[in-house]
Amino acid sequence: MTMEKSFCSEREPYVDVALVADYIRSVQNDSGEIPWSKGGQTDNWDHVECAMALTVCGYEKEARDAYRWSANVQMEDGSWWSNYDNGKPRKDSHKDPNMSAYIAVGLFHYYVVTKDKAFLHSMWKTISRTMNFILEMQGDGGQIYWNKSKTGIIEKKALLTGSCSIYLSVSCALAIASVLGINKPEWKIAREKLRNAISDKPHLFDKTKSRYSMDWYYPVLSGVYRGERAQERIERMWDLFVVKDWGVLCVSDSPWVTIGESSELCLSLCAYGNRSLAETVFGWIYEKRYEDGAYWTGITVPDEVIYTEEKTTWSGAGVILAADSIYSISSADRFFHHGFIDSYIDQSLIRIS
Repeated sequence: MTMEKSFCSEREPYVDVALVADYIRSVQNDSGEIPWSKGGQTDNWDHVECAMALTVCGYEKEARDAYRWSANVQMEDGSWWSNYDNGKPRKDSHKDPNMSAYIAVGLFHYYVVTKDKAFLHSMWKTISRTMNFILEMQGDGGQIYWNKSKTGIIEKKALLTGSCSIYLSVSCALAIASVLGINKPEWKIAREKLRNAISDKPHLFDKTKSRYSMDWYYPVLSGVYRGERAQERIERMWDLFVVKDWGVLCVSDSPWVTIGESSELCLSLCAYGNRSLAETVFGWIYEKRYEDGAYWTGITVPDEVIYTEEKTTWSGAGVILAADSIYSISSADRFFHHGFIDSYIDQSLIRIS
């Protein structure tokens, strides 16, 4: 059943999330692929995020089609190319573990909403292959290397944002395994090594990316930083990345406020329990869209120039997921909240002997 209602709060006018989802559907190809924009490129991470947004809004068939597209183009080693055009890898593509792993997040999110265990069964080979690829890309310190070239060379550099996202993905893969009654202790070991790296070994990660806001909030969004540590991290760099009444900068030294990063900050705030502040940030961005439901990618401040001309599907998808976390649109409204995914993981199935 598709969702026909919008949501509203006492503080803000309603946002027609069904219209936003309809824009995403209008971009989705018959194959199930969801490009960045009409006629644009596709990457598996943003494709999955769009499928999650469609699930929130009740478009379950379209979401399944999206996940089946991913399964159909997955390579034997469990990876995906970093970029596609109409299902074909672009010439400049590499194998990206973060973009590959995120399908586990999408599939578990789909299960939380639908309770469709049969679909999880049908996608198990895809998930298992993906996790095998992730384990191959893990360094001795627990970090995940970010790139494997077409010639098979692993670039041994780790990105904090990508490793945090992969931590969330491995957590969801473990939750799926538990739902299906499958024992995967090696995934548990890999997750713990990765958590330790993110939590206690900052020297393992590329420092040149610290100017990006995602490096700021992703340790919180992923569930590695929780409680007081999460709150302290958000507060410490708030003024560096947040522009009051506008949103979140993509990078600290450029005037680009982006809808995607602002939406993810809302998710991060909700994750550790600061719903009120998440609603404040959401109030800055919810109107920044076109009449057809597509959200702006971003805007420069203070000159207020909208960029780019490309109407990115993933910008709207981020808004839908943030709205769900704040206003409880679907049964997956607590999906990113700390401890939610862990509650599904059967410790007896992942016990390390």
